[in-house]
Amino acid sequence: MLVSMTSTINRRWSPLLPVALAVLGFGLAAGSPRALAAELAVEISIKDHKFQPATLNVPAGTPIKLTVRNLDDTAEEFESYELKFEKVIAGKQTAVVRLKPLERGTYSFFGEYHADTATGELIAE
Repeated sequence: MLVSMTSTINRRWSPLLPVALAVLGFGLAAGSPRALAAELAVEISIKDHKFQPATLNVPAGTPIKLTVRNLDDTAEEFESYELKFEKVIAGKQTAVVRLKPLERGTYSFFGEYHADTATGELIAE
């Protein structure tokens, strides 16, 4: 009985599988360019409690993979209110921050443990 029910279901739905896959593929291809955009890799370092470079220019509308390398011996926190992100990076360690596509604008960031010197901005153009 189970075999015949499975067989009936397979016969009924298998002709629709190519159509479903084509519709799914068309939907993905017709998606917004932002959803299909390749991720841009960007690197920044923390050295002597300062971000280097302090200003990052990135294209607007592109997902960003930001690698933050803490070259200092002590921990620092990469934080941004505008980007809605914070991450503690131990001394001599690296962290990856993934950002969704950004609208044009300037987004400030800072190191909470040394906010007087560890400051920077990401400019989406």
